[in-house]
This record gives sequence, C-alpha cells and structure tokens, in this order.
Amino acid sequence: MAEKVTVSIPHKLGKEEAARRIKRGFAAAREKGGGMMNFADETWTGDQVAFNVSILGQSAAGTIDIKDDHAVIDVTLPWLLAKMAEQAKVLIEKQGNRLLLERK
Repeated sequence: MAEKVTVSIPHKLGKEEAARRIKRGFAAAREKGGGMMNFADETWTGDQVAFNVSILGQSAAGTIDIKDDHAVIDVTLPWLLAKMAEQAKVLIEKQGNRLLLERK
C-alpha cells in the first residue's frame, strides 16, 4: 500500500527566492544523476511543482507548494518504499532545510 509523506519547511525567502532555490536544487540533482535517487521530470504551475522521482528503482510522485513563509512537500511512496517513510521524511526535511534555510 502506498504511503504519503508530507513535510513543511519554513523559510523567510518569499515565494520567488524559494522557487529559485528549489529549481536550482532540481537542476543539481539531475546533474548529479545516478545514485539511489533520480528525478525524472518536473512541471511548474505557478508556485507549485509536480515531480516524479525514481528511488531504488521504484517510482514516486510528489508536489511542492511554495508559500510566502514555508514550502509544503508531499511525496507518495509506492508500497515497496512505504516501510522507509520515516527515513524519507527525515531526508526530505534535511534537503529542504539545506535549500531554503542556508544563506545563499
């Protein structure tokens, strides 16, 4: 059974800067490639991005909604990855904080 993971990352960047950093993060992840996680695509609609990612050979879909003071990340994990949902949540929080809280 699939499991949805939701993470909210606070920021003080405003929507435009947060979106710029998230786009840069997607680009860096695609450049890096290989490894356990690969981003297949991303589609931006206003302040929301829908994306597909392959994790350990399993496909997962998600969205990021960018707000003025936080970003909400939702990822639906397939049943094979659902047992790793808590670890995925920690990883998403870590990467989200790295993108949105570090001074750039």
